[in-house]
Amino acid sequence: MNLELDNRTALVTGASTGIGRGIASALAKEGVTLAVTARRRPLLDELAHDLVAAGAKEPLIITCDFMQADAPQLIAGAALDGLGKVEILVNNAGGSRAFTLDTDENAWEEAMTLNFTRQRQLTHQLLPQMIASGWGRIVNITGKSEPEGINGAFCAKAAMHSWAKGLSREVGKAGITVNSIPPGRIMSEQILRNYAPEYRQQQSATEIPVGEYGRPEDIAHLVCFLVSPLARYITGAVIPVDGGLRRYQF
Repeated sequence: MNLELDNRTALVTGASTGIGRGIASALAKEGVTLAVTARRRPLLDELAHDLVAAGAKEPLIITCDFMQADAPQLIAGAALDGLGKVEILVNNAGGSRAFTLDTDENAWEEAMTLNFTRQRQLTHQLLPQMIASGWGRIVNITGKSEPEGINGAFCAKAAMHSWAKGLSREVGKAGITVNSIPPGRIMSEQILRNYAPEYRQQQSATEIPVGEYGRPEDIAHLVCFLVSPLARYITGAVIPVDGGLRRYQF
């Protein structure tokens, strides 16, 4: 299937490892001109080297700490200066934050900022030029809606789903779609750090219907479709990619 993405422009946040890196690689293979951002420049340099070695265009690298108060302005400005326009935004930066009843306000503020506020702010920095051009694609990599306990990231991702749905209703007539993808257990640096091999094996065998953890490309393939012109009639959706892990039916 020709996704008609050749020469489109995209910004991918959190692109240095895991899901973000997989998304950036998949978009590059489709001919998208990329800007990629994360905190760790060496990992972004490795990504750029691998993309070029595979025959893709060299991405624009933007190194920035997403927690900086001015990060959305810095990232959006650098992407627009380097690409000329940003037609596709993939909000992937974030991280899990397991809390207890005693977790303090600073931790809550950090979780909400990293997993919701900065994504919202960055999107609104880029929306005017999408609206002016009459075309845009926004995809948010979010999180599951059935937390086992208190998790600051899950609360922030729920906010992302609500905001994205509302935004999709505001910008649809401007040719812009807004969708969210909650990943399941996708192999990444964070998964390897947080879950022992024995737990991963047990969960794969007993909780995940397809019987294994996913790979970054499992998310990336859906992203490529959702940001393509072919997906023009899909917006405001939350589409899990989790191997059937979640138990809710809608």
